[in-house]
Order: sequence, then C-alpha cells, then structure tokens
Amino acid sequence: MKKAILFTTSVFVTFAVTAQADVSAKITDYYKDVINTQPYQVEVCSNVHVPGDRSGDMLRGAIIGGIIGNNVTKNLPDGGTAGAIIGGLFGHSNSNATGGTQRQCRTETHYNDSHERVYDYSVMTFYYDGKRQRVRFRKN
Repeated sequence: MKKAILFTTSVFVTFAVTAQADVSAKITDYYKDVINTQPYQVEVCSNVHVPGDRSGDMLRGAIIGGIIGNNVTKNLPDGGTAGAIIGGLFGHSNSNATGGTQRQCRTETHYNDSHERVYDYSVMTFYYDGKRQRVRFRKN
C-alpha cells in the first residue's frame, strides 16, 4: 500500500511540475528582397561620319575606258588595259561622291528593375529543458 501511495504521489508531482512549466515562444519573420527585371526596347540614333565611296565611279570609268581602248587601238596588244587604267583614274578623279554625316539608328534592349520585399520564412525560438530551441518554418 505504501508503494502505491508513493507511486501516485510521484506521478502527481510530475504532472504538477509539467502543468506549471512556463513556456514562451518568440516568432521572428524574415523577408528577402526580390528584383524583378522587365526588358524594353529603345531606338538609339547617332550621327556617324561616312566616307565618300568612289569605287563605283572608278569601276564604271575603267569599263568604259577598256571598251574605248579596245576599239581605238585595234592593232595594239594592250590597248584595252591602258584604256581601263586611264578610264579608272578619270572616273575616280571626276567622281562626285562625297563623305559626310549620316544618321544611323539601332534598337537596344534596356531593363527596368523593380525591388520588392517578400516573406521568406519564420523562426520560432523557445526554451525546453533549459536549452534554447529554434524551429524554422514557412507560413502558408
């Protein structure tokens, strides 16, 4: 009988201590910064120096000079060649091609960034048996 009373008393004391334990927890929320990037197109124009291209006029002069050289100097072996060289020089020197400034445009991709702070996770901190415990979780 003494053993039964002693066992009942120890169980009651154990439950009483457990029921009176002060449990407090602290929940801390953690956030993260998210950068959202949105692309957009921009047309960028600039003035560019363009040299005058005289090669087309030189080529036309060489062709015409070669034809004339072949017809004028039928008895000479390289008359067409001489006419092409002279026609090319003449076409190049009398060309009206001039360099200048030309407006050139191109499309570029730029980006808009927007910053947003969003929930990441939570940590619950509490003490159990005198030791600090931490539990990480996500809220739904």
